[in-house]
Amino acid sequence: MEKLVMNRRIIQHFLLLLFLCLMNYEGVRGTKILNKPPIKTIKTEYGDIYDCVDFYDQPAFHHPLLKNHNYHPQMKPSLFTEESIPSATLQPIGLSDGGCPVGTVPIRRYTKEDVIRQKLLPPPEDTVHVVDPPLTNRDNFNDSKTRRIKPLKGYKLAIVSTEDNPNNKFGGASMIAAIYNPRSTGQQHSACRLKLIKEKNIIQTGWRVDPTLYGDNRTRVFIHFDDGTNSCFDLLCPSFVIVSQNITLGQPFPHTSTIHGKLYDMAFQIKWDQVKGNWWLFLDNVAIGFWPKEVFDDFGNFATKVEWGGVVYSPAGVLEPPMGSGLYPLMRSTAVNAYCRVLTLLDDKGQNIDLLGSMLPTFSTTTMLYTVIDVPNYPGLDYNHTILYGGPGEI
Repeated sequence: MEKLVMNRRIIQHFLLLLFLCLMNYEGVRGTKILNKPPIKTIKTEYGDIYDCVDFYDQPAFHHPLLKNHNYHPQMKPSLFTEESIPSATLQPIGLSDGGCPVGTVPIRRYTKEDVIRQKLLPPPEDTVHVVDPPLTNRDNFNDSKTRRIKPLKGYKLAIVSTEDNPNNKFGGASMIAAIYNPRSTGQQHSACRLKLIKEKNIIQTGWRVDPTLYGDNRTRVFIHFDDGTNSCFDLLCPSFVIVSQNITLGQPFPHTSTIHGKLYDMAFQIKWDQVKGNWWLFLDNVAIGFWPKEVFDDFGNFATKVEWGGVVYSPAGVLEPPMGSGLYPLMRSTAVNAYCRVLTLLDDKGQNIDLLGSMLPTFSTTTMLYTVIDVPNYPGLDYNHTILYGGPGEI
């Protein structure tokens, strides 16, 4: 309980600093958390501004539990070996002008308008509430086995996952996901994500179209952190350490896939560092940064569940947005359907778990709107274990 209270204070203190800095830095100049000028500023063709800040001044190190950290700009994951990623559509999403100088990392500059708009973000997809049992079971109301957990309203899923077993020990997972740009407006969002779970601790990465989060309708790379008390996207709370000088979170993809046209995809990987205990993020085999072990209550060594696939959100009274390519996976074709290919799963020793030929459980919240198909042996060496997912939403 004391740690939960402390975590709540951490996020409140961080957001207060962010708000005060926005107000004090000419109103809309961005998140100068320490009121220190950037070493370099990069403005993209999409209008985003990234400040190159000293590695040690990035948001993660505002976390009290990282006050005496020994992390440094040259950090790399332990025992990491280069892998060959079978992607025919690699696309650079790095910053222009050579990225940030050595010893600095790119942090997206948020405006006061961004902060105000992001207050409208819905609770995390994994927020749950307990539903009372039937009247016949009222005598056992305090018995958790008689209570049902119902997912938060507004979210719709089309995913495959491992079995939800507390005895599972997964040290990482990955996917190569097709990048699409499903129409999303207002408070809607549509995304594809890789998610690792251990009880209340959840980390995820992928792509999303989210006007409330980013202020536009572009498809962007994202991460999400949730420890059961605090949750945030990208670097909006002190939970993730950036090491890349050229690629950061929230960047838009320059190209997205089209039905019966050119396909673009990207490899998303999350791996546990067996020596240091941190969870590393890789995009197309490039180490972007890590979730430090210190920010979790209990996420060391392994995850117990992994999910791959699509998720959308729409507030009450608003039609559901498309997911993936906007088509049901009826044709079982990567030419028209959104996909996650080359699904991989690691054990707690970092070794690959063979998924070829193994059917994974599928789940669709509303099959009339979105569906998902698991294809353990999709034709072609570059596909292996593949899922196809998506749907038009409410047209």
